[in-house]
Amino acid sequence: MTSVAKRYGTGTVRFSRPAPAGDPALRAPVVLMVSGGADSCALLLMAATSSLDVDDGRGCAPIARERLHVLHVNHGLRGIDAEEDAEFVADLAARHGIPCTVRFVDVPALADATPGESFESVARQVRYEEATGLANRLCAEVGCPRSAARILTGHTADDRCETFFMNALKGAGPSGLSSIPRRRNRIVRPLLDRTHDDLCDYLRMHGVVWREDATNADTRYLRNYVRHVVVPAAAERNPRLVEAVATSCDLMADEDSFMTSVAARALRDVCRRADPGARTLDAGRLAAMDVAVARRVVRMALLEVAPGARLEARHIARVLSLVAAGEGSFTAPLGVDVSVQYGLLRIRGREGGAVLRGAWLDVPGTLDLGDGRTLTASLVAVSGADDPPGLARTFASERGTSSAMLDAEASGVSPTGGRLWVASPQPGEVLCPLGMHGQSKRLSDLLQDARVPARDRPSVPVVRTGATGPVVWVAGVRADERSRVGPATKTLLVLNLHGA
Repeated sequence: MTSVAKRYGTGTVRFSRPAPAGDPALRAPVVLMVSGGADSCALLLMAATSSLDVDDGRGCAPIARERLHVLHVNHGLRGIDAEEDAEFVADLAARHGIPCTVRFVDVPALADATPGESFESVARQVRYEEATGLANRLCAEVGCPRSAARILTGHTADDRCETFFMNALKGAGPSGLSSIPRRRNRIVRPLLDRTHDDLCDYLRMHGVVWREDATNADTRYLRNYVRHVVVPAAAERNPRLVEAVATSCDLMADEDSFMTSVAARALRDVCRRADPGARTLDAGRLAAMDVAVARRVVRMALLEVAPGARLEARHIARVLSLVAAGEGSFTAPLGVDVSVQYGLLRIRGREGGAVLRGAWLDVPGTLDLGDGRTLTASLVAVSGADDPPGLARTFASERGTSSAMLDAEASGVSPTGGRLWVASPQPGEVLCPLGMHGQSKRLSDLLQDARVPARDRPSVPVVRTGATGPVVWVAGVRADERSRVGPATKTLLVLNLHGA
């Protein structure tokens, strides 16, 4: 969150000490993302000859020349024009003594490989990936922490205004309407309070030319439509439109930051289980939550499972509708499965909830199930003074369904040890549950009675005497009749599922 001191302070901290000569922030790389247009060229010129605020606590200050590095990405979209842009940027950087890295990326090919993504969104993602990789490499070369590096872009107040209207047309929430942030992690936008016209005048004063992208006039692209149609129309009613929108964006950004911190705490409170590629939330507590916070909690949980998902308000509303109804399911973007059942909201990505692979469990011994859970087996000899059934009842009442105490011999294990087969439930499999006096019951029915959601059943560990032998125990349910402890039991088999 942004404090009052940071937002409204003058930038001067009383009694502060100057940064020591060895401070990593004073030698960390500063990557300038330069396309060749007026805004990015002004960014390069200011960084090389003037002062910029890179949000490192020093305020607006000169940047040491040896820290600067220019990055230009050719997206492979405009043929010879794009190649000339790259040559222009490299020449401009050389004239100011700044190293320049030019990358070529075939954006059309990447867009074809990611259906539903526009060239614009793919190109943006590629640019930031290249900038991040370059910043990391430069940090390694100078021996400074990655967090000290900065990636600067030439976004202006005009860009922020256009993005605001673009997101408003899409029906965005507070995060989208806060538009372009001044800083996100290492990415800083020091020109966000300047307009495009201001920067063009700055370049003319210093005799610097820039490149014009012909595609910027094509109103088939949403940004160009907003730039050439929407913004001019709105500016007719308010000549200070850019300034007014910037004020709204700052207000939205501050309140969005605060609400994000509130939602993060709420997510921790309602999260019942966090697995790789999956989250399980308490649907009851989520249903009782204020809707403004609940929306953010759901969005955060979805993005934790699928960070690249392009979520819209309708997706979040669909999830909350399921939560309010107490049941139901649907598929969110990137194939994320969302379901509400038995008071739990389950969110699972494509990689979540893999089928449990069959493996032998040595007795005594431990089996790693590969998903953060382990299954252990041990043997306990029964002495003449022990009451085996009483021990088993006490054990069951204290440990619950994630543990079991069985008759070792009835489970196919000798008093000296053996091994058991552990795998997922099999179609048509039956067992003899306790209390049914030897009558069999389908394993699928037993799991249904235990309220195990269908999508979770492939990961339920089922212990058998062998790969095709009878069921000994179903973790999370109950022991099999054949394995029941009786007065004649000589050796107890103790099974425990950890990490469930």
